[in-house]
Amino acid sequence: MDIILDPSTQQSLYLQIVEQFKELVSRKILSEGDPLPSIRALSNELNVSVITAKRAYQELESQGFITTIPSKGSFVARQSHDQIIEQYLAKIHTHMRSIQLLSQFVGLTDQELAMMYELVKDGRD
Repeated sequence: MDIILDPSTQQSLYLQIVEQFKELVSRKILSEGDPLPSIRALSNELNVSVITAKRAYQELESQGFITTIPSKGSFVARQSHDQIIEQYLAKIHTHMRSIQLLSQFVGLTDQELAMMYELVKDGRD
């Protein structure tokens, strides 16, 4: 799997695996039914503990992104377009909430925040 972990960020390694896996699915690099490496193979490939790899797989399974069949392994689950959109909307909401709190902390007005958004959107940040 094409996952690159950054141990210097505050995000835990298992969540980095989860987020990057979902990105691979949404970009259709991984498709429904594709077999996934075993937990041990993933931990070796990414140089993380077996516990970290297992936790990532458990999280992905609980979110419906993978299915695990005993004695056969884990596979990419069927994803509807709506499920993928829902995941992105939740992520956008989380980021927007953080932006709102930060802008409130530094005293930005709604107009100043909107101007910053336009600059970023236009690639002039």
